[in-house]
Amino acid sequence: MSGFLSAALSLANGLHSFSDDFTLSLWIFLRALGIVYLCAFFSLAVQIRGLIGEEGILPLGDYLNEMRSHFGKKAYRHLPTLFWFRSDDKALLTVTGIGMAASLSLILGIGEFPCLIILFICYLSLTVAGQDFLSFQWDVLLIETGFLAIFLGFSPFGLLLLWWLIFRLMFESGAVKLSCGDETWRRLSSLEVHYQTQPLPHRVAWYFHWLPAPLHRFGVAMVLVIEIVLPFFIFAPAPFRHLAAAGFLFLMLVIFITGNYTFFNILTAALSLPLLDDSIWRPFFSPALISHAESSWAQSSPPASFPVLWLLHGCLTLFILVISVPQVIQSAFPDVSTPRWIQKLQRFIQSFHLVNSYGLFRHMTTTRPEIILEGSMDGHTWKAYEFRYKPGNLAEAPRFVAPHQPRLDWQMWFAALSSFYRTIWFQRLILKLFEGAEPVQRLLKTQPFSTPPRYIRALLYEYEFTNAAERKARGHWWKRKTLGAYAPVMMRRDPDADAEGNS
Repeated sequence: MSGFLSAALSLANGLHSFSDDFTLSLWIFLRALGIVYLCAFFSLAVQIRGLIGEEGILPLGDYLNEMRSHFGKKAYRHLPTLFWFRSDDKALLTVTGIGMAASLSLILGIGEFPCLIILFICYLSLTVAGQDFLSFQWDVLLIETGFLAIFLGFSPFGLLLLWWLIFRLMFESGAVKLSCGDETWRRLSSLEVHYQTQPLPHRVAWYFHWLPAPLHRFGVAMVLVIEIVLPFFIFAPAPFRHLAAAGFLFLMLVIFITGNYTFFNILTAALSLPLLDDSIWRPFFSPALISHAESSWAQSSPPASFPVLWLLHGCLTLFILVISVPQVIQSAFPDVSTPRWIQKLQRFIQSFHLVNSYGLFRHMTTTRPEIILEGSMDGHTWKAYEFRYKPGNLAEAPRFVAPHQPRLDWQMWFAALSSFYRTIWFQRLILKLFEGAEPVQRLLKTQPFSTPPRYIRALLYEYEFTNAAERKARGHWWKRKTLGAYAPVMMRRDPDADAEGNS
């Protein structure tokens, strides 16, 4: 046993010496992570009341009460969130406010370790509470990244875990594109439809959509190379690792230029930064800032006299590998089964989102159905509700909004791909419009009525980008054709009329 411990400590010391070459890189990474957290919390703060507040679409208090009734005392483990203590609007805004304050402190390098713990707890709490509106892969990616960042200064394993996370994110996202059976990826044709069918395109996507087909196919090939091949360069010597970082950063830049993907781009870019050792960064920073970063990092790291911390972090590293390696294998080979004991471990920590599987764009949507909500006072004259960012008005240019994520607009894209009767939150949205709920109305761009309408309906259209000639002639960015009704015409009950009828 003593020989094993000696070998383990020797390995840890070797890794510690290696990780010393990334001190400045990790310091920069934490600043970037603080920026991502700030974007995420601020984005939620301006819409959280309308989404899950007391008058929101999916009120958090109702959700937690339902979960408590269903799970009993186990509800606290299934839903690890601070909002069990209090779930009103004030609590929601307080948690987002604390998150923004802690993000700023992390950016400024003030109390990094406690800030990272606070940020992890706050964002986990919001993600668990957010229901459908915080169900995106970048939400759990931020939780996992934030969790690993807490332990960065504890041992040399922290750097390797960040490398393993960016490896998993990129490789799994690439592998599922080929293993899930989507022919558009295999035929290299996915980008021919992606720019107009993505959830929230902006105007640059219109120009990319009309690039020649050979450029689209070349782009798909590049995406597959970057996501499937370059991840293996992460664990190779520096020139190859630097190439992997450059490829990931380039891909994130292109995605940022051509679509609104919230804070996902900057979070993935931040995860790519620790692949670059300090020799890359030093020419871009003054000696004073480099000295400050190194001293700050040294103060936050425990001394070598604490091998117990290293061993504990080593056990955590082993635990993460045991859970995540089968996920990586299944992304490329879906038919390979995971041992049951590992499945139990995965389920045990699933609610905390500590180790997640990823697979962005595994299925490419080839058409763009859009829901148009309309209201009427008399059942004959209909007026459309306009959303802030999703396509609606044919003449309105698609807007740039990242890193903010308008989560109602995003969910409208998913709702159009599903059915009205299976989309409970959409039914709740209509109910809130009938009620005239102010926090929900603020999520929309326009209110076509001074008082809630008597009737609401939802129509389904297929949207496409106009071509250059059509846009020049009519000034429209979009064209559409009617697919039919998405939801039946619904009527608001009139309390005054009901009272007269009863009398």
